[in-house]
This record gives sequence, C-alpha cells and structure tokens, in this order.
Amino acid sequence: MTSHKTTQTMKPATAAKKLGVYLQATPTEFQEGVVTRSELNALQAEPPAWLQELRRNGPHPRPVVAAKLGVSIAGLARGGITDPLTTEQIEALKKDMPEWLQRERATQAEVRKEAARIKEKQAKQAEQGA
Repeated sequence: MTSHKTTQTMKPATAAKKLGVYLQATPTEFQEGVVTRSELNALQAEPPAWLQELRRNGPHPRPVVAAKLGVSIAGLARGGITDPLTTEQIEALKKDMPEWLQRERATQAEVRKEAARIKEKQAKQAEQGA
C-alpha cells in the first residue's frame, strides 16, 4: 500500500486570520487563490514586504485591534468600533482614551483578575486532591 499525501489547503480568509491580517487589504492574488500549509508556514517564517507592511500599519482585523487596545472584541462593538483600524487610528484612540475605552479596559482587567483567581483556586484543589 502506498500512501500519498494530499496537500492541505485553506481559503484565503482562513490564512489571513492565521496571519493576523485583514483579508481585504491583502494583494488580489492572495485573496483569489488558495494557500497551502507550506505556503502559510513560509509566509510566517519569512513574511514578504506586503505582509510586514500590513502587520505594521494595518488595517488590522478586529481581534488584532482589540488586543492592541487591551479590550475584548465585544468591548470594541460596545464602543462602536466595527471596522478595521490602522495602527495610526489605534494609537489615536489610546492617546484620546475615550470613556468607553477606559470602561472596557477596566472590565477586561477584572475579567483577567477573576480568571487568575479561578485558576489559582483550581490549582489548590488539585494539589489537595492529589
């Protein structure tokens, strides 16, 4: 029996998500083609100029915008941010620090603190049970 490997491919949207870039800002040939696993690995290992530029200046997809602002994706939506933002726009928001952003950052900090507390509690319980 011979086993031949089939090349794993993914849609451009999936590849863009894995690369952390906004699909509509990528080159047309990237948007219209399919990406193999090895091509994705090559893009991650040695990003071409267009990918470096997108990662540096955007526009960035919502998960990246949320991470750069220190809020959740839902927090972005509550703040009225539904479109991709450039690095410049993100920096302007950080500088202006609108009330919604302050509130969402505080909420995110509480969520992280609670998650850490629960993790610590579970670790103690596991220690006692062992």
